[in-house]
Order: sequence, then C-alpha cells, then structure tokens
Amino acid sequence: MVENNSACEQVKQFNVLVVDDSFLMRRVIKNILETDSSFKVTGEAVDGLDALEKVSELSPDIILLDIEMPKLDGIGFLKQAKMLTDAIIIVISSVTRLGSPQAMEALDLGVADIICKPSGVLSMDLEKERSDELLDAIHQCLDDH
Repeated sequence: MVENNSACEQVKQFNVLVVDDSFLMRRVIKNILETDSSFKVTGEAVDGLDALEKVSELSPDIILLDIEMPKLDGIGFLKQAKMLTDAIIIVISSVTRLGSPQAMEALDLGVADIICKPSGVLSMDLEKERSDELLDAIHQCLDDH
C-alpha cells in the first residue's frame, strides 16, 4: 500500500517580528498575519532598541518595521540589524512614501519592500485597505529570497 505523504506535509511557517511603537498598530498587523497560516508572530518590539534585543533572542525570518519610533527609529535599527540578522525586512510606515528620503535610505540599507500606512501613523484602516497588499508583498519577498 502506497502512503500519501502530501497529507502529512506541513506548510513552512515563517517567524515574524513586528516592530512598531503603537500597540494598536502591532495588533492590526498581527491580525492581518493571523489570516495566513504561513506566518507566526513570534515577537513584538516597541522600538528599534527593543527590536535589536528580540532579533538576537528570536531569530525571526521576517521583520515588519515601522520607521518613526522613540529611542531608536527604524533607520537606526536597519543600520545595526544587518550585522545581527539576515531576516527579510519590510517597512510598514507612514513616512516612507515612494521616493521619500526615508524610503530611499531604507532601500539602500537593504529592506525588501515598503508598504505605506494608508492614513498616517495610526492607520487603523491598514487591515481593510492594505491587508492583501501586505501579505502579497511578504510572499513575493519570500519567493525572491
């Protein structure tokens, strides 16, 4: 009797670190990721310093990063993180519109993609407006790596 292994195969789950100073935005992003079984939020960080500690501790596959944060912003995090991780980093921010100085610097520092928050710092409509775009961007970045 031949056994069908496809039923036993599991989809690889990627560990995600969500970095945003807003508790509400971390919740919204986590809610979006929970709709896709490929992703598991294994950690959250409130700023770049917290994120540097979590990166070393959790070894995430993917980091979703805000830019404007206290203590250490996203650009400062990116400058230090490349020595600590080879995780795919995607920026989710209200200040990184295409062509902005922050977007250009983030891309120069190796981010895989940039998703703009649709309505500013507290984009409670991110889930409604950009959910599919975020998930598609993450999957595309994974395919490219």
